[in-house]
Amino acid sequence: MLVIGFIITLIYVLLIGILVLGFDKIPVFKLEKSLSKTTFSVIIPFRNEARNLPDLLDSLSKLNYPKNLYEVIFVDDESEDNSREIINKVLNISQFHPDTQIDIRIINNERKTKSPKKDAITSAINLAKHEWIITTDADCQLPEFWLNSFDEFIQQTNVKCIVAPVTYGKDISFLSRFQALDIFSLQGATIGGFGINKPFLCNGANFGYQKSIFKKLNGFEGNTNIASGDDIFLLEKIVKLYPKESHYLKCHDAIVTTKPQESWQELLMQRIRWAAKTSAYSNGFGKLTGLIVLLMNTLVVTALLFTLFNMVHVKIFLYILVIKLYLDFLLIYKTASFFNQKRVLRSYLLGFLVYPFFSVFIAFLSVFNGYTWKGRTFKK
Repeated sequence: MLVIGFIITLIYVLLIGILVLGFDKIPVFKLEKSLSKTTFSVIIPFRNEARNLPDLLDSLSKLNYPKNLYEVIFVDDESEDNSREIINKVLNISQFHPDTQIDIRIINNERKTKSPKKDAITSAINLAKHEWIITTDADCQLPEFWLNSFDEFIQQTNVKCIVAPVTYGKDISFLSRFQALDIFSLQGATIGGFGINKPFLCNGANFGYQKSIFKKLNGFEGNTNIASGDDIFLLEKIVKLYPKESHYLKCHDAIVTTKPQESWQELLMQRIRWAAKTSAYSNGFGKLTGLIVLLMNTLVVTALLFTLFNMVHVKIFLYILVIKLYLDFLLIYKTASFFNQKRVLRSYLLGFLVYPFFSVFIAFLSVFNGYTWKGRTFKK
């Protein structure tokens, strides 16, 4: 037990240390307000998002990007509420003035596989007018210079695939702050992975790529049997083909804000959905990172149990705990600083103590259980 624990801890130290170094290697991209040139097709799948769409639509109306250079395609994934009516209503009110009308349309999802969201994105890409595709989610809010940041980054680099930052917007409860800390760890690892030229994570709420590449790779072919993963599986395919043209856009003006889950039950379902796809990852570094993180969290839980039963000295458990405490904090602190959300760190200690049990529990459930999402049940 002690030897295994030492090995796991050492590997974890090396992993997080490398990711921290990688995080610092990605410079912050700052806008120069240059002339906009790139055309975009923004794709937003939605299903039963009546509560969230008004905020998204409001942020869309405030985008500071030439209206003639982008279109927005909403994909109705068999919504059972009045989501579609909300979009149609907003299109007719004054904030979208006829003289500056955004090219917005709603299409129906053409279901062909076991993955509704992948089908929705594919349906939209097949009708997209422009070469650059950007996906986001219906529960997001977009920053004013969102498209400007993508445009300038494209103009200044040879990029073909762009992974961009995502965060949560509310921190009014421990549950929301817990999720914020979790997404900071994921975003930190995402940035760190790009910094060491080992990209393995992204978030479909802020993800851009060229339509021609999507077509060349036959879209999501090869993983449509898995309901989630429209972002990571596609990133893996793109990185294999264009490793030097796939980049992270570390820009404050590109940060998309989404909403945390409102209950622990919803959070469990979301995380099981995320975990269900990990066994199908093809990225070796991504698989290794996920395994190491899971083993470290399992070690913490196991060491605590062994300590309670006097099978491990309490000092050993504390050493493991403190090492993980400081390492995790370093990466999360850097990420929270970039997102200007250091206030969330006030819940770091409690979140840190809860997370190993939460993580191991999710991993266990994902092996045996399906999940329910957006009113649909997906079996293991």
